[in-house]
Amino acid sequence: MKNMLSPLKIKNIEVKNRVVLPPLVRFSMIGTDGKVTEKLLNWYEEIARDGIGMIIVEATCVDKNGKLRDNQLGLWDDSFIDGLKKISAIGKKYSVPMLIQIHHAGFKKDFNLVKEEVLDNILDMFVLAFERAKKAGFDGIEIHGAHTYLLSQLNSKLHNTRFDKYGGSFEKRMYFNKTLIQRTKNLFDDNFILGYRMGGNEPSLEDGIKIAKYLEELGIDLLHVSTGIPDDSFRQNVKINDFPEDFPLDWVIYMGIKIRENLNIPVIGVRNIKKETQVSYLIENNLLDLVAVGRAMIFTKRWMHKAILSYKKRNNTNEV
Repeated sequence: MKNMLSPLKIKNIEVKNRVVLPPLVRFSMIGTDGKVTEKLLNWYEEIARDGIGMIIVEATCVDKNGKLRDNQLGLWDDSFIDGLKKISAIGKKYSVPMLIQIHHAGFKKDFNLVKEEVLDNILDMFVLAFERAKKAGFDGIEIHGAHTYLLSQLNSKLHNTRFDKYGGSFEKRMYFNKTLIQRTKNLFDDNFILGYRMGGNEPSLEDGIKIAKYLEELGIDLLHVSTGIPDDSFRQNVKINDFPEDFPLDWVIYMGIKIRENLNIPVIGVRNIKKETQVSYLIENNLLDLVAVGRAMIFTKRWMHKAILSYKKRNNTNEV
């Protein structure tokens, strides 16, 4: 039976256990130049040293005009590569695969009025950022397609009402994803993973399942299910129509489980996971392939180290 400490192989990449550090943006550790700092390197080394299975490095922006905040990691020119190499080297030091999340914050106002050539230019920026990420030594890339940012805006039938190649039909809403993956497919050999963080509710779970299946067809290796742009009634509806009253974890975790039932690629679940027993429940019951532990990693010193000890104590094992 699989458990929290079971290894997983994605392509040729060995993941030693089922716990993932999700892309937590550490604003306080980054300057306005978007460059890697010693504080940030120390943070990733602490997490890697304690034995986590995989790290997804925080949202790294393709465009200096597409940042969440001024102090966010950047990858819009080659000057960022050397600093990012220092992060990926930490993963190699501790045998922890590292993906880097590639991101654009999108357009909060008048998204549907943004000119087509602007989106064409951003697409080019994504392609170049992918190339730089590989040069920086990462084991893969996670495309950020969740949390109402650019790709979430494009994916959402609720938000995207454009009438050009980037919007309208489902296929047009997926045009950015499809073109990006096609233009960079040469990068993704057996030693480089293509991941995608998506909104399970885009705007409904049914839409999320449809998007997930399409992404798998495009060649995504690893799917990370979080939140998208919901309609106002979605969360209530999922609880009434589908969400089990006795489900012990967050509704976003439940979306990840339901999406996984429709796919053949590994799925990461995320949201409000704080305890080793929660991770173990999801893995041992074959509900998810990997589980992301986010804020608990920040607020509980050496969370992964303590989780491994907790698992071994509960199961009376010295398993590594």
